[in-house]
Amino acid sequence: MSTLGTVLRPMYDGDLDAVMEVELRAYPFPWTRGIFQDCLRADYPSRVLVQDDGIVGYGVLSLAADEAHVLNVCVDPLCQSRGHGRRLLRELVRVARQRGALRVFLEVRPSNASAIALYHSEGFNEIGRRPRYYPTSNGREDALVMAMELVDDDISVMPPL
Repeated sequence: MSTLGTVLRPMYDGDLDAVMEVELRAYPFPWTRGIFQDCLRADYPSRVLVQDDGIVGYGVLSLAADEAHVLNVCVDPLCQSRGHGRRLLRELVRVARQRGALRVFLEVRPSNASAIALYHSEGFNEIGRRPRYYPTSNGREDALVMAMELVDDDISVMPPL
């Protein structure tokens, strides 16, 4: 599990060809280029993970009021199980915390056991379900809704009793 030799940086319009290549390899029902363009236009924090001058993963986050929503975290199937997804997720959570979010939400397919394990290991908990959320080849699949509370780890700022 090594992310050595990778660079995490903001996503730009010029990255979208490479991002779409990864998206199309990773998902049977991928986002469209237009969705990524809309996220960039809306100034959603979006990151790419670059290795050897190629994009191996990316993440997109939305922020509103004191909540953040992980919209997409994806690692090229050829580069999975190397810690890239964890690195992207931690970056999105870091950005959410930095921008004042108190909690972070995400949805995940119940059939995506490796993603669920990653999210649990990073502190996300299941809080609900969205019925028939994701398309499948033979209908729809529910989404698990997961959340993480972003609490201030510095309890020394609490007033004395």
